[in-house]
Amino acid sequence: MKLNDYFKKAKSEHWAIGHFNFSTEDQLKAFVETAAELKSPLMVAVSEGEAKFFGRKQAAVLVKSFQEAGNPVFLNADHHKSWETIKDAIDADFDTVLIDGSKLPYDENVKLTKKVVEYAKKKNPEMMVEGELGYLKGESQIQDNVEISPADYTQPEQAADFVKQTGIDRLAIVFGNIHGIVTKQEEHLDISLLKKIAAAVPDTYLVLHGASGLPPAEIKEAIASGICNVHINTELRVAYIEALKQAIQTDPKQTTPYKFLGGSYEASKKAIKEKLELFGSVGKTG
Repeated sequence: MKLNDYFKKAKSEHWAIGHFNFSTEDQLKAFVETAAELKSPLMVAVSEGEAKFFGRKQAAVLVKSFQEAGNPVFLNADHHKSWETIKDAIDADFDTVLIDGSKLPYDENVKLTKKVVEYAKKKNPEMMVEGELGYLKGESQIQDNVEISPADYTQPEQAADFVKQTGIDRLAIVFGNIHGIVTKQEEHLDISLLKKIAAAVPDTYLVLHGASGLPPAEIKEAIASGICNVHINTELRVAYIEALKQAIQTDPKQTTPYKFLGGSYEASKKAIKEKLELFGSVGKTG
């Protein structure tokens, strides 16, 4: 099955495909192996910063090796914000890309997103393209609070126009979600707005970014209301680094990477297992 086939299945059956970013090979391996054990489709990704560190071509080749082994894992260029970087991802044979022009004026976002769709589909008709609409605040880290306002949210009528003009396959929306984890405020989703957006773009796959720190019950409600793809990054980073800190403190003289990274690997597997079970994607490949 292709990525688009899994999205069709997720949308019709009301579950979501998990999307997880990686910066290192051991993170990626932990994600892929866990998804394989659970018979779950999987999206993995590098942002612009992660791609600069890891290498786009290197990420593509490594993911391809897992695909050739029979794993239903798909590589995304997450939050690529310029034509130059997203073109590099398309040319590197990523399975899918997200062009994030959400901070641009609306007309410029439309123009850039449409350009990416046309280029990607010409290179590979099966490549899915995601656009973003709304102002998704925060950073992929632990923060005290992030000020958000309904003025930042995606508007249903504009979403319909955006999809019509650009031809995107997926739309990342803002309805109370933020990037990162906040420690001094509660984060809640506007499910009623989500339902209105879903009704306005019935043939488009809706994506929830910034799901780290959200109440699990609200994530499940969002999936039941039209979300087909859920992005988690910060929670995985925290699990990885906390396990690494513990390993170094426990054995400070250890210098062999595969020995002190073992805890981070297992912590990553545990974290992603919880998310795939929450998203309802377990058993969807078998």
